Amino acid sequence: MTSSEYNIIIDNYADNLFRFVLKNIKNEDDAKDIVQESFLKVWLKKEEINFLKANSYLFSTAYHQTIDYIRKSKIQLTANEELSHQSWMYEQQPADIQEVLHAALEKLPPIQKAVILLRDYEGYNYLEIAEITKLSEAQVKVYIFRGRTFLKNYLGSIEAVL
Repeated sequence: MTSSEYNIIIDNYADNLFRFVLKNIKNEDDAKDIVQESFLKVWLKKEEINFLKANSYLFSTAYHQTIDYIRKSKIQLTANEELSHQSWMYEQQPADIQEVLHAALEKLPPIQKAVILLRDYEGYNYLEIAEITKLSEAQVKVYIFRGRTFLKNYLGSIEAVL
């Protein structure tokens, strides 16, 4: 990959990559760091990466770094911090459908959340998501199905309460 092709990748994918990471970790500064680190890894391996596959490699790298970040964050949280965070979320009433959907997405396991965001928010097909997440296409379909089923049930129960 040439440096001009690398610049094209930055122009075409930086915003989408940032949005994807931010949706998963909810911390703008850390999301910027993950995106920057992902682009750095692409640059360091530019000789090995085919320009046409750079999008997949970039999202795959960011996805794995996001999962690592989530795991580290969960380890660092103490039980008290986690309980206070959960009680704060239950005390707030969602004001609109976006907030309700956001709250529902937060309840999904990280892998289900990631594949649903890639499919429904970013528009990737099953094969591309499989390449990004290093899962089989069948696993991607199963995770999307399970995630959507949970969201459907969760949103249905919210409608009954509201």
